[in-house]
Amino acid sequence: MSSLRPTSLSDAALLQRLDSLSSNSEPSSPTSQVGVVQTTVTFAPAPTKNNFSTKPLPITISNSQYKNNNNNVSVPFNDYLNGSDNAPSEPVNAENIDSKKGISIICCRIISDFLILGCVALPVLAFHLWGTPYKRGFFCGDKSLKHPFKKNTVDNWMLFLMCFVIPISLITTVEFFLSHYNRTHGLCNVTFQRYFFCGLEIADWIVESYKKIGLLIFGSGVGQLTMDIAKYSIGRLRPHFFAVCQPAMTDGSTCNDSVNADRYIEEFICTGNATPRMLKQMSLSFPSGHSSFACFAMVYITVYLEKRMTWERCKMVKHFIQFLLLMFAWYTGLTRISDNQHHTTDVLAGSAIGAFYAIVLVRFRNKNDIVALPKHVKLFLDTNNVVTKDSNTHLRWNHHHSLRN
Repeated sequence: MSSLRPTSLSDAALLQRLDSLSSNSEPSSPTSQVGVVQTTVTFAPAPTKNNFSTKPLPITISNSQYKNNNNNVSVPFNDYLNGSDNAPSEPVNAENIDSKKGISIICCRIISDFLILGCVALPVLAFHLWGTPYKRGFFCGDKSLKHPFKKNTVDNWMLFLMCFVIPISLITTVEFFLSHYNRTHGLCNVTFQRYFFCGLEIADWIVESYKKIGLLIFGSGVGQLTMDIAKYSIGRLRPHFFAVCQPAMTDGSTCNDSVNADRYIEEFICTGNATPRMLKQMSLSFPSGHSSFACFAMVYITVYLEKRMTWERCKMVKHFIQFLLLMFAWYTGLTRISDNQHHTTDVLAGSAIGAFYAIVLVRFRNKNDIVALPKHVKLFLDTNNVVTKDSNTHLRWNHHHSLRN
């Protein structure tokens, strides 16, 4: 639509094309009236000396002619703005098109999503099953490795509960009530995207929840893979290394012998009663996986609530939930230090990586609430003025538009 050329109201060909589109877009049968939006388009006068006022011409556009999961549907309004005279004479029936191609498109989308998630999950699984961390040496006098062993304050089940179950529940709840609010107030998605499966239309809140939850899972997997690559490559020892390993040198000496006081030891064996899993984990200190996972999930869901939970009466509730979520990420990082599981730099690095991935995913989120139009085009629907100036050539919908289904 950015190719729309500047025009004046004295352009007779322009008004004739608009009049032709208006007359040709009337529904030809009772069945084609489903999902029709009455739209009025007015063109602001160009700065000429012979400006004169004209009556706005109404255009009837079927919502099925907007973008949906069948990319072959043309938009007569878009064709007109791009200077095309080939507009369909009657609205396109979305159900006839989408019910045929909706199943294949949705299945391909789901299969491709799971294949991508599998490409991320398989390396993570391989690290945990067969990965061997880099064997790093130590100094016997290194006090940062002589902290006592403690159990985790934030266990793995608690971390998954807070970083998966709670965000997924929040996303599903917000999308459900947002869809219900839009439906009861005659609102709809500005892109008019509709998905059909086996002849049935999939609810908007299910589609949106799938997208947001998919990004959450994908980001968590990418973050975990980043953690594992760093952990197994660096092999930094945890603060409780001496308590778990109780190292002995290959020559039979220990750190209590003066010969090893200032010696960097690389060849050693662990004589403690630690399990193989504990011996493997003691070399996976940098960066902190708990901090990264918690920070990613909490930042992601916090920004999500800020963008999607836009009800005026729920601002304090939203901010309170956001505060609790961010405090959990903060608390998780602090416990990793107090439990002697990680060094301070481990927690800082893990938190930074998690926040980075969350911001990247949010930065490239789907902007369904923006409609790009040229400056001299103003869009009105039959109810009231539903468009306000946003910035430059962008107009933002005020959620007052209606769709008769």
